[in-house]
Amino acid sequence: MSPTPPKACAGSAAVTGGGGEEIYDVAITGFGPAGAVAAALLGQAGLKVWVGDRLPDVYEIPRAIALDHEIMRVFQQIGVVEAIAPYFEPFTNSEYFGVDGQLIRRMTMVAPPYPQGYTPSLVFTQPPVERALRARVAELPTVTVVLSTEVLDLHQDADGVSLDLRQADGTVGQVRARWALACDGGSSGLRSRLGIGLIDLDFDEPWLVVDVLCNERGLAKLPRTSVQYCEPARPCTYVIGPGAHRRWEISLQPGEDPREAATPERTWALLSRWLTPEDGTLWRQSSYRFHALVADRWRVGRAFVAGDAAHMQPPFLGQGMCQGVRDVANLCWKLISVQRGEVRGAAAERLLDSYGAERQAHVRELTTRIKAVGAVICERDVARARERDARLLADCGGVVRDTPRQDVLPPLTQGLLAAQDSPGRGLLFPQPWLKDGTGRPVRLDHALGTGWRLVLGEGLPPSLADLAAGAEAGGGLPGLAVLHLGRQPETEGVVAAWLDRQRCHAALVRPDHYVFGTATDAAGVTALLQEAAAALC
Repeated sequence: MSPTPPKACAGSAAVTGGGGEEIYDVAITGFGPAGAVAAALLGQAGLKVWVGDRLPDVYEIPRAIALDHEIMRVFQQIGVVEAIAPYFEPFTNSEYFGVDGQLIRRMTMVAPPYPQGYTPSLVFTQPPVERALRARVAELPTVTVVLSTEVLDLHQDADGVSLDLRQADGTVGQVRARWALACDGGSSGLRSRLGIGLIDLDFDEPWLVVDVLCNERGLAKLPRTSVQYCEPARPCTYVIGPGAHRRWEISLQPGEDPREAATPERTWALLSRWLTPEDGTLWRQSSYRFHALVADRWRVGRAFVAGDAAHMQPPFLGQGMCQGVRDVANLCWKLISVQRGEVRGAAAERLLDSYGAERQAHVRELTTRIKAVGAVICERDVARARERDARLLADCGGVVRDTPRQDVLPPLTQGLLAAQDSPGRGLLFPQPWLKDGTGRPVRLDHALGTGWRLVLGEGLPPSLADLAAGAEAGGGLPGLAVLHLGRQPETEGVVAAWLDRQRCHAALVRPDHYVFGTATDAAGVTALLQEAAAALC
């Protein structure tokens, strides 16, 4: 049974003309995954949110197919993990085969115990997951959802943003909010109206993406792992999705007509290496140009861009939707802090500016790494491809080793981080299982919440927890929670191992789970708390 769809409002409470309009804290354009997650994060914090989308319902064709444990941690925060669990499965290994069919690389996931408390790499079915996200938004009384509504224009002044709207029946009106967030996709109209350009990171290739619902006969024919066919004649990718869902990404050769490639007849011809029409049903076949683009600005006044409106990247590590969720997780805690008055004045402006600085640098670095993976897959020259194969095999001594996908993800390097570099600064902090008062396991974020957190290893004195609490009472970090592993132990040693690898004894963690900085002693902990508090005032 599908989750109950969110409330869709088309009345004057959401769309008004003239004076007396309702004022929202944040107006979100686009109700895809990034927009829905943003609406949930903001709405459950009590902010008054308007979210609109030009489509009347969830787009029923799967686009994204892969997620990771960081995104599951965000889904945990908005309370949808149980609702989406039926639509997820662990991502299989991805094996790379070279010119002559030999194995040249294997991408896997990190070994247990899992650092974020979830399977690190996942495949999923997008439409029901989006419905579950929308159902969660529908439960939030401060969020208004308006579907079948197009945003025509945006106007800003010192106090807020006005969006000009047109509904499917031709009704026009306006929404007024203090802030606007454009999550309206790669062809974002708001991005253009804000004058935001796209930086080309030099990747532009035509590919055909095919989704098939296979029957038992078809499944029996297919590989048991996901595969990257690094073949010069036609590089392609095979991904094992949930259940009977299988995806192919097939490069198109120079001169091939993308529209013709997406016809059922030509698509089945391209799939003939694996399947025939008797082996399954085409779910989607679409031709795309895979790009590597990133917005040159992520904020203009009171308006922000996120998701595909801010960046596009090749699909080789399945990071497209992950990037969009990271965007809104980064921005929303900052907007919440500003709207609650926890951060004011110049500090509020710096905090909001840090969104673009952090996310643009992170997206550019990750896209560069994704392009490097793509370069391995997409080499068209046979001689250079053989050199690639020989080099990759020589690098591992002829024995292909597992490379966890998570090792490719970069840390934060810009923005709201401790001034002094320290091991672990900018990394995603783990989410361990802790023992609650009855000895039962509980995840870190459920135990401490998702505000600022100070995590102290067993090697530091418990009195530091009291010191941190005293700092907060004296006007330090808003909502700071403290975990001392000597007082509340973890069950699997995930944090202890992390602290040991970073050669530190404490970490100050931001609300989006990234590490502000680390310390090795009591003086270092005090300095971190003071620096973070000073940055927010």
